[in-house]
Amino acid sequence: MDFFSCSWTALRAAVAALPDEDFERPSGCAGWLVRDLVCHLVIDAQDVLITLVTPADGEPTVDAGSYWRLVEPPTGEDPLDALVPRLAAAYGEPRWLRFHLDDVGAAAGRAAALADPSARVGTRGEVLTVADYLSAYVLEWTLHHLDLVAHLPKAPAPPAGTLAAARRALEEIAGAAFPAALSDEDALRIGTGRRTPTDAQASALGALAARLPLVLG
Repeated sequence: MDFFSCSWTALRAAVAALPDEDFERPSGCAGWLVRDLVCHLVIDAQDVLITLVTPADGEPTVDAGSYWRLVEPPTGEDPLDALVPRLAAAYGEPRWLRFHLDDVGAAAGRAAALADPSARVGTRGEVLTVADYLSAYVLEWTLHHLDLVAHLPKAPAPPAGTLAAARRALEEIAGAAFPAALSDEDALRIGTGRRTPTDAQASALGALAARLPLVLG
């Protein structure tokens, strides 16, 4: 839960510090501007709030690693993916997106801090503990922080601790460790298809390279 708070706080702070013109720059999410990504983060924060107040009975069906499903790369035809840029544009000025993310995002952070880690919640037709749910979102926040700063060299990168935690989570999903020669950032970007490996990196990845990218849904 500490990594959840750390990764979410750092991501929200990075968004809050962006100048208006950066909202119109491309993000690391293919086809999305920074403003589209920030709008997606608002939706993510709402999902966290909804899940934390959706108690579930029965044994957990997934944990932090198996919560994420491997899916096909996006084609741009998913209705929700297409809706996000329209919603982002409807905000008009970046200040309203900042305000909404700060408002809903802070509430999601407070709800996470107050939640019982051992409680069980339901989402996406699955049951898992609050601790596992919040741990799963460390990977989400960290990847989207990398997306946010992909073309913004002056923006702060994710904290080292959350990069390392996200790497461990992705390695669990992959069922294999990434080469030590890859930095945490490179492992996350290459592992999820956000960056193409160099020849040397592909060689270091060995058989794992054929299984990439790991597209999470």
